[in-house]
Amino acid sequence: MPRFSRSSLEKLESCEDALQRLFNKFIVEFDCTILCGHRTATEQARLFAEGHSKCEWPDSNHNSFPSTAIDVAPYYIEKPHIRWDRSALYRWYYFGGRVVELAGALGISLRWGGDWDRDTYVKDQRFNDLPHFELFEGG
Repeated sequence: MPRFSRSSLEKLESCEDALQRLFNKFIVEFDCTILCGHRTATEQARLFAEGHSKCEWPDSNHNSFPSTAIDVAPYYIEKPHIRWDRSALYRWYYFGGRVVELAGALGISLRWGGDWDRDTYVKDQRFNDLPHFELFEGG
């Protein structure tokens, strides 16, 4: 059975309880790693400057504490453990769909960076952020 590393657990603990509940349940069925939970002002500024975030401090959902956003990646047993290349794209979409499905079953309203408008169409996004999941309040 998959389980989180100490590093993943520390990042997960910086997130809202609903995200912790979701991913503690999800890891039982699908091996994954937590890339980021809460971000400090310095971390957010660096990611914005590098073009890895569209938001400046304090406008990202990662900037609240506890964080209302989390970045999570499917984990591969073989190296490289995280795959960003095009050959892994289908797994990323499968992964995101599974997370969103479990969130719904748990009564957690979630938005995923592969389907920002939550319409279940993944090809209509202007900005894909496949590791990103955030708590969602609104219709």
